[in-house]
Amino acid sequence: MTIVSPRRGRMAAGIALAAIAAVTLAGCSGAAEATPEGGTDAATATSVADFGTFADLEAAAKAEGKLNVIALPRDWANYGEILDLFAERYPEISIEEQSPDISSAEEIQAAETNKGLDTAPDVFDLGLTVALQNTESFAPYKVETWDDIPDALKEATGLYVGDYGGYMSVGFDSSRFDAPTTLDDLLGDQYRGAVAINGDPTQAGAAFAAVGLATVQSGGTLDDFQPGIDFFSELNAAGNMLKLDVTSATVATGETPVVFDWDYLNASHTESNPNWEVVVFPGTGYAGYYNQAINIDAPHPAAARLWQEFLYSDEVQNLWLKGGARPARMDAMLEAGTLDEALAAALPASPEETVVPTEAQSTAAGTLLGAGWAAAVQ
Repeated sequence: MTIVSPRRGRMAAGIALAAIAAVTLAGCSGAAEATPEGGTDAATATSVADFGTFADLEAAAKAEGKLNVIALPRDWANYGEILDLFAERYPEISIEEQSPDISSAEEIQAAETNKGLDTAPDVFDLGLTVALQNTESFAPYKVETWDDIPDALKEATGLYVGDYGGYMSVGFDSSRFDAPTTLDDLLGDQYRGAVAINGDPTQAGAAFAAVGLATVQSGGTLDDFQPGIDFFSELNAAGNMLKLDVTSATVATGETPVVFDWDYLNASHTESNPNWEVVVFPGTGYAGYYNQAINIDAPHPAAARLWQEFLYSDEVQNLWLKGGARPARMDAMLEAGTLDEALAAALPASPEETVVPTEAQSTAAGTLLGAGWAAAVQ
């Protein structure tokens, strides 16, 4: 899908994006412990109505007493504040924060490895490509604010649902490098051994999006990611590609001084590196959302569903904004008067033309990357 719209100020740009598609092993699972009053097992509940009331859902989750989350770095889109707020609101529910820096694909692997155990992740936060490849791993669930979420951002039964998003950007240490103004600038000698992407594009959503951005910035379309693969192959051949996992620590220490990543993640690095600046290239931009999903084998199914309700509440949607990301319910909240307009106005301006891969394009790109990425950058 391609969205073309004029730039009408920072808040309007954020609203436009919201409208587009885009462990230690322990004992056995306690998934059967929470049964709503109506007799529906929490593991099969598809909405609050199956529990009876929201209070019944809260009671069932408190009875389970635990929530396992995975791959949620605290400096990623304000997850730290979000996790702390959930813990404050529900002190009866202990949060186990597992493997914060692993990829979307590794989340699924962790669920498979720990299936049937109390340590398995209850919920996932995933890039779209990995979500599309693993729908059999998810339990359908529709949060109470379901109708506020644009159809393009959600699977029809609630197997996975877009929650927060942004634009692919390049962050850089301005004390060491000039600002790149085009993709090809990064092929220059001054960027030798300096340019990193956030993960492996066959596994991580941010890295996948970096290849997508390189594709459209190279004159290609999302129907064929080959131009993007070719760009990174050329970047690697020039000696400019840095094969190091990006974290806040590597940015702070200067180990990864130029980074392809989501604009809200790149912007967060200014806290640890005051010389860090963020560029969204002119021309065609690439947008994307991360998706929430419930593990079909969640050991704490009621807590998993309460977590989903929490993430799509007005309060937490505004916390995504605080983290520089654009929440899925942005349009509806603006209309209802519940959006923090000051935070929305502070968002970076969007590209004048933005593309978001369709389900078919994401699937085809994932297949192409799986077949050719490793050889292209070896």
